[in-house]
Amino acid sequence: MATYIYFVRHGIAPFSLELESSASGASLNEQGKSDAKKVAELLKHEEIDLIVSSSLNRAKETVMPLAELLQKEIIPYDELIERSIASLNYPVSEEELVNGIEQSFSDIDFCMPEGETTRQAQERAMPIILKLLSDYEGKKIVIGTHGNIMTIILKFFDDSFGFDFWTQTSKPDIYKLEFDDSTLKNVQRLWN
Repeated sequence: MATYIYFVRHGIAPFSLELESSASGASLNEQGKSDAKKVAELLKHEEIDLIVSSSLNRAKETVMPLAELLQKEIIPYDELIERSIASLNYPVSEEELVNGIEQSFSDIDFCMPEGETTRQAQERAMPIILKLLSDYEGKKIVIGTHGNIMTIILKFFDDSFGFDFWTQTSKPDIYKLEFDDSTLKNVQRLWN
């Protein structure tokens, strides 16, 4: 019996060090809110059983219109928040950050100062993902997520997922994953 996870990468949200260092993170901008409604339209006929999300605002807000449409609660998990490759305490250029992310997918124990490695991110996120697959076997689960942690989770199941995949994702984005028990069988992109 197949179980499906729909990864919904959050829509566009403004980035600032102040917002990122807050407990709830940035909220969606107007484009992000508009795209969240499109996400709901795309998924409304998928017969979703459960909606969970990263506890950060931008992830929850991206699946909120779907939750409202389906009259379902969003269950937040701190363990599913985005991975910080580097500490916000040390300014790094965007180029340095992207290079660090690339290196972290080929060396899962690499991170920049005070950041989180791919391995560490998997160790906090995967118990939640594996529990969802076990507890909701045969069901359809939407997960409000972020680009980096989504790629890290996919990499756990299939090592071919990494930096190249991450660079090709958009905000928002939707990927439908098909599982047999905890074996990933198929990944299909639903967002155009």
